[in-house]
Amino acid sequence: MAKTVSLDIEHYKDLAQQKQAEHRKFLAQLKKKPPKNLDKLVQEVHTEVFQEIDCTACANCCKTLGPLFTEVDIERISKHFRMKLAAFEDLYLQVDEDNDKVFKSMPCPFLGDDNLCSIYDVRPKACREFPHTDRKKIYQINHLTIKNTLTCPAAYLFVEKLKTRL
Repeated sequence: MAKTVSLDIEHYKDLAQQKQAEHRKFLAQLKKKPPKNLDKLVQEVHTEVFQEIDCTACANCCKTLGPLFTEVDIERISKHFRMKLAAFEDLYLQVDEDNDKVFKSMPCPFLGDDNLCSIYDVRPKACREFPHTDRKKIYQINHLTIKNTLTCPAAYLFVEKLKTRL
C-alpha cells in the first residue's frame, strides 16, 4: 500500500523542468535501441513508483489535466448517473480545438476534497491509464512521458528510476 504523504507538486515540477533535456535524451536513446527486457523493466519500475507515490496525496492530474472522453466513456458515465448522453455532455463537456470532448472546466467535477474520484469505477479510459508508465513499448509515447513529468510526480520518478536501471 502506498504511503499517504502530501506531495510537493511544485518541487517535482521544478525538478522535471530542470531535467527536461536530460529526460528527452534518455528516452530518445530508448527509442533508438530499446533493451530486450524493456517492457518487463517498465512494469517493475512502474510498480515500484506506485508503492512510493500515493496519487490521492497529489491528484494534480485531476486538478489540471482534462481527460479526453471517448464515446464509450460518455455512455458508461452517463449510464452511471442515469442521465441521457446529451444531458451529460451539456452539463460537463465541451469540444476542444482538436475536436475532442473534454471537461468544460477544471478541476475535474468528480474530484472530491479528499482527492478521491467519485466515479472511480467508471472513470474515463484516459484517467485509468494515466500517467501511461506501465505500457509496452514505452518509447512510442516519449513526448507524452516528458509532458507528464511536469504534471505527475510519479511520471517524473518513473523516468528517474528507469534511468538508474539502464
